[in-house]
Amino acid sequence: MDDGKQDNKKKKMAEQNARISKNLAKIKRKLAVMSGKGGVGKTTVAVNLACAFANEGKRVGVMDVDIHGPNVPMMFGLGGRQLSADDGGIIPVKVNKNLSVISMAFLLPDPDSPVIWRGPMKIQAINQFIGDVQWGELDYLVVDLPPGTGDESLSIAQQIKGAEAIIVTTPQDVALLDSRKAVNFARQLNMPVLGIIENMSGMKCPHCGRDIDLFKVGGGERAAREMGVPFLGRRSIDPDVVLMGDAGTPIVFQDENSDSAKTFASIAKRIEETRSK
Repeated sequence: MDDGKQDNKKKKMAEQNARISKNLAKIKRKLAVMSGKGGVGKTTVAVNLACAFANEGKRVGVMDVDIHGPNVPMMFGLGGRQLSADDGGIIPVKVNKNLSVISMAFLLPDPDSPVIWRGPMKIQAINQFIGDVQWGELDYLVVDLPPGTGDESLSIAQQIKGAEAIIVTTPQDVALLDSRKAVNFARQLNMPVLGIIENMSGMKCPHCGRDIDLFKVGGGERAAREMGVPFLGRRSIDPDVVLMGDAGTPIVFQDENSDSAKTFASIAKRIEETRSK
């Protein structure tokens, strides 16, 4: 690469970094919702926590950086929506007056289109989501990360200084093993750990009302204690959460009086009151 092209590349990177810093300065708290493995309900937790904050009048943005599996728009009923932009940058899609979303799904020609990208392209997309989107003044930016500790998680940890990690796990040992890795990932990158949420923690039989420890109970709380991080709460399996998520109406918006909605609201309140360690 000749000197001219190299100088131009450096200039563009400096301009993007300046836009990222400017945007982040307007956001009070940045929450990175992570999981050590897939299938633990991380996106469901991220979406419903964002709804709980919005219900309290907080200004909330949701950044879906699961580039290969962007499911946040579907859970908000935003399937088929496209992004628009003006001189100020990319305009996030509004859910309501308090809540807006950015996702790779808004850029795909159809829901079945795969994203076949290597690391550098994913990192560039994430940088644009942070720096080129018109987030404005926010109380919370909730970042829904893909499972594991790969490119996307590393990029968020490096670009969003002060982001607080929320680890989602289910109670069984195989999930707990990976959740502990996620805690250590955050610590190694000097990313504050806000706490662990235990998802799918038992269930109540709809017929007899008895408690069933389908995936065990208490493992997330034990892991939090052993790792020396806060335990933010647990949520039991609830078929209505699945049905409403698939229908694009998160349970926190649709049924605030349900046990699951109350649990998400309680965890959101604990997050508001808790500062990372």
